[in-house]
Amino acid sequence: MGQASPLLVIFLVLGSSFATYNLVTMIIHYGSSESVAIDDSTLFVDPITEMPLYVKNRKTSKSPFHVALTATDAPYNKWQCRIMYYWYKRQRNLPGSEMGGFTRILHSGNPDNLMDEIPTVVVDPLPAGLDRGYIVLNRPWAFVQWLEKAKIEEEYVLMAEPDHIFVRPLPNLAYGGHPAAFPFFYIKPDQNEKIIRKFYPEENGPVTNVDPIGNSPVIIRKDLIAKIAPTWMNVSLKMKEDPETDKAFGWVLEMYAYAVASALHGVRHILRKDFMLQPPWDLETTNKFIIHYTYGCDYNLKGELTYGKIGEWRFDKRSHLQGPPPRNLSLPPPGVPESVVTLVKMVNEATANIPNWDKSLVIE
Repeated sequence: MGQASPLLVIFLVLGSSFATYNLVTMIIHYGSSESVAIDDSTLFVDPITEMPLYVKNRKTSKSPFHVALTATDAPYNKWQCRIMYYWYKRQRNLPGSEMGGFTRILHSGNPDNLMDEIPTVVVDPLPAGLDRGYIVLNRPWAFVQWLEKAKIEEEYVLMAEPDHIFVRPLPNLAYGGHPAAFPFFYIKPDQNEKIIRKFYPEENGPVTNVDPIGNSPVIIRKDLIAKIAPTWMNVSLKMKEDPETDKAFGWVLEMYAYAVASALHGVRHILRKDFMLQPPWDLETTNKFIIHYTYGCDYNLKGELTYGKIGEWRFDKRSHLQGPPPRNLSLPPPGVPESVVTLVKMVNEATANIPNWDKSLVIE
């Protein structure tokens, strides 16, 4: 080959320098505090939907997290807690798990009959009438009290709920000051800017600083949640007191309050779509960590979803408000998604192995 011309050499050097500059710029950008979600398929992509692998792969040692579950003493809550704790115990010591200790934060104010079965700390509910019939407002207040009185060995905390089932061992998805959260499709701060601005003024930054999340599931450093929790509680109460906000946000008001409180403290979350799945809308459990069975699963005998109409076969936690579901629930008919089949099988395994299953009925 002949010798390259000086002009060509200059062009190649400049091109290489430009590419290097862009690479460094992108690394700096993706290492910022913007919320991101992980996908392994590419390296440099839209930061709102994916995260570069250089951040994900930095961790070289285990970072255990404490599982914190807020709950009441209602039978409906108890049986879910028992199933959740069963699967925590099954998964915590398996390869890939970074689960540490476990605490049920019981915000009913008094001990109940599960104290010896599930590690529990009793905290006070909000003063009578303050929750305005929206019992979920007790959750931030419960965390405030627990964080003040508890001695937590782990540096991180997973905020969880009774209707969560660990479908596989859960690693610590957080990274340093970036908590990990699940992005909910119905939490839309940018589409509710007028309301969000009542609690997150313009001087705090763009409304996109408010992540599309709730408080659960979230893995977060305990020093960060200790700062956020009082603000979360206060924002929740203020939102509930505001008729426009209460009407607009409804049953997800407390979720918006956590997102706003985090933003007020300058905390952004890594958005992990693989953190959780929600049957019947999510069809498979592959590469997911938590099943959230908040929605009813209704199907006809052909395996077709009949959502909004009670199916010939159904599993809905609300069918068991007064006490636990029976052992050995019938499996879904052929054609029902794997996620629903797995959910019912995991409920059946738990209820078959938890002693005194009817104990969930008792209130003390």
